[in-house]
Amino acid sequence: MDIRIFKDGGLLAHTSALHSLYVEAFCAPPWNEDEEKAIEFLGRLVGNVRRPGFTAALAFAGTQAVGFATGWTTAAPFPTDRCYPQAAAGLGARRTVEWLCGAREIDELAVHPDAHGTGLAAALLRSVTADAPEGRSWLLTSVRSPRAISFYRRQGWTQATHPAPEGEGIVVFLGPHHPARALAPLPL
Repeated sequence: MDIRIFKDGGLLAHTSALHSLYVEAFCAPPWNEDEEKAIEFLGRLVGNVRRPGFTAALAFAGTQAVGFATGWTTAAPFPTDRCYPQAAAGLGARRTVEWLCGAREIDELAVHPDAHGTGLAAALLRSVTADAPEGRSWLLTSVRSPRAISFYRRQGWTQATHPAPEGEGIVVFLGPHHPARALAPLPL
C-alpha cells in the first residue's frame, strides 16, 4: 500500500476516487447513507481542504484508491453544526474547549471493503494524527457501529463520552497521545 499525505487542495484531484470510497464505506449498514450524503461529503471537502491544519491520507493499491482519512484543527469557538452539539453536550462546555478546540479532529475514515482486515484503516488513522498538535487528536462515531467503536479502542483511542448503547447518539474518542485521556470518565 502506498499512502499519500495531502495538506491542501491537492486532494481534490482525487474526488472521483473519494466519492467511490465514501459510497463503498458509508452506504452499507450500519451507516446506511445514500448517494446524496456522498455528494454532500465532496461539497464539504472543497471547504475543508482550506481549514487550518487540514491533513488527508489517501491509500493506493497500485493505481486504485482503497482508503482515505481526513482531519483538521478544531476551531474555537467550538462549532455548532452537524454532530458538534452532541459532542459538546456529552463532554460539557469546559472539557469541550480544553480537550477538543485546537486538537486534530478526524472527520472521515473510509476503507474499501476489499481492504478490510489488512491494517489499512489503522495506518490511515496514524497517518492523519502523526503530527497532531501536542498529540491532541479526537474523533466521533455513532453508537450504531459497535465495529467502529471496537476498532478505535483497539487502536488505543479512549472513549470520552458514554451515550446509551441502544440510542442513536455519538461517541467522542480521544487519540492515543491526547493528554486528557486519563481524565476521560469511565462508563457506568
